[in-house]
Amino acid sequence: MAGKNFDPNDLGDGINDINITPFVDVVLVLLVIFMVTAPVMIKESMKVNLPKTLTSDITTKAASIGVAISKEGQVFLEGNLMGPESLIVELKRISRDAPETNFLISADTDTRHGDVIKMIDLLKKNNLNRFALQVEKIK
Repeated sequence: MAGKNFDPNDLGDGINDINITPFVDVVLVLLVIFMVTAPVMIKESMKVNLPKTLTSDITTKAASIGVAISKEGQVFLEGNLMGPESLIVELKRISRDAPETNFLISADTDTRHGDVIKMIDLLKKNNLNRFALQVEKIK
């Protein structure tokens, strides 16, 4: 359509070309919107309600790997849902490549105590002994 001369007296065949440029523009804008909002939506979908304490040991933000345990017992390693087998493989890889890694365990207040202990045990079995439990400070 671009570059053609329009003659209002010519009632010929009509418009035979489809202009897809606006469609492509809209699709690209939607793609950018999804790329920006996806990480926020994933973080909100985990819904880990941390227990609250009056004191907290963590005052500095050191480089660490986050482990979240939902109230259903699902384990998220750095925001990725992990099955039992894939979690063990990933922990072995971390143990081999970076044994001094810090782990920050975030467990929902309704998570079973056994699920948290199981995660700590998996870390210790793989010689990953640097971990902490994340809590929220009571204001």
